[in-house]
Amino acid sequence: MQHTVVERELELELILAPERSVPVPARLSYRSDDPYAVHITFHINSEQPVHWTFARDLLVEGVFRPCGHGDVRVWPTKVNGRGVVLMALSSPDGDALLQAPVPQVSAWLERTLRVVPPGAEGGRLGLDDALDQLLAR
Repeated sequence: MQHTVVERELELELILAPERSVPVPARLSYRSDDPYAVHITFHINSEQPVHWTFARDLLVEGVFRPCGHGDVRVWPTKVNGRGVVLMALSSPDGDALLQAPVPQVSAWLERTLRVVPPGAEGGRLGLDDALDQLLAR
């Protein structure tokens, strides 16, 4: 099975305080062989890039309404009249509040949804084929 990777470079804003943020170059990545997950890689005052992986559904829903709990929360808002999506990420290493422009995130998500439509993720894992082979024995 051919695997597809959908990537997008964009600039996120790391929110430091209500009126203070710094630009953070980031890469959104989606792989059809890991169909439930989205991957975000960015540099925040560190030698090594920071990697986050969470459910694609969370980001899809978070563009429209607040969702998530625990380590990853996502919600839409407006900043200076522009639609943005906020991602609150928590880990033992620290917390980050990142802001991304909705148009770029939505366009990238649409590309991932064309590669693996919602509800079709299970078939991309090859579980059906493996089950068929097991049951055929």
